[in-house]
Amino acid sequence: MLLAISAVVLGLIVLVWSADRLVDGAAASAGQLGMPPMLIGIIILGFGTSAPEIVVSIISALKGNPGLALGNAYGSNIANIALILGITALLSPIIVHSRVVRNEMPVLIGVTALAAWQIRDGMLTTAESWTLIVVFLLYMAWIIRQGLRQQADALGVAMTAALPSHAMPVSRAVLWIVIGLVLLIASSQLLIWGAISIAAALGVSDLVIGLTIVAIGTSLPELASSIAAVRKGEHDIALGNVVGSNLFNTLIVVGIAGVIRPIAVEPQIFTRDMLTIGILTVLLFVFAYGVRGRGKINRPEGAFLLVCYFAYIGYLLVTTVFTSAH
Repeated sequence: MLLAISAVVLGLIVLVWSADRLVDGAAASAGQLGMPPMLIGIIILGFGTSAPEIVVSIISALKGNPGLALGNAYGSNIANIALILGITALLSPIIVHSRVVRNEMPVLIGVTALAAWQIRDGMLTTAESWTLIVVFLLYMAWIIRQGLRQQADALGVAMTAALPSHAMPVSRAVLWIVIGLVLLIASSQLLIWGAISIAAALGVSDLVIGLTIVAIGTSLPELASSIAAVRKGEHDIALGNVVGSNLFNTLIVVGIAGVIRPIAVEPQIFTRDMLTIGILTVLLFVFAYGVRGRGKINRPEGAFLLVCYFAYIGYLLVTTVFTSAH
């Protein structure tokens, strides 16, 4: 058990560090190629902060642990909105300026509804998984078009300020990309082994470990980047990180896992976890658009999101312990 816990802790540390190196290398390479700052923010950082979830879910699916793959993706979505935005808003209220971020919110609601509809019958088929990937590609095409057409948007201004002013040599950027990818895969293998071992020792399912330990761990890049963004006053990056990450998780993380192997979906994933994601996504939509005037996530709203997260985790753990005890 101690060895498994050590494996999870070490795996998460290396996972987060390698994802950060991957983002640095990819962002520098994209900048050298002349990619606009907004697109670097939306695409490169979106992929980078979701890289842990993507790699963990792919390896989980290949190893025959679909519960861990789904738990990782959906648990990260819950953690992103309730835990990460909750903590971030407590540190500094998040004001939404960007039209691009606001336009992504209805897309996130639609994608969440699509995912819920697909798993309602207890199965995520190969065809449904391909549908998620196709929707993701259409979303990427739309967001690239948005990024190219709205260079003056608040998100683009924030990304220009956030990106390093000094250029990284291409050779070093490529090296960081390679190192980041290799360590991502290796640390994911270690993390998954430790998570499965802990689940077996505690007598709980891979799904529960994926929704809690693994989901929180793989969401650490979003937490770090969101806190760093609001401390610099770059609020749209903080919210854009979460919205983009949830879209990536729902479409590409789950989609790739389902293409590798059709996933049998436990009933509680639909009735408990997907319902929680849906409620939190609608709440985020209301906060981001604002009932009156500019959208803003204040400290009371951040505190409410945190209460929602701990209530969900508490319910999850209590029902898990009750079920395993009987």
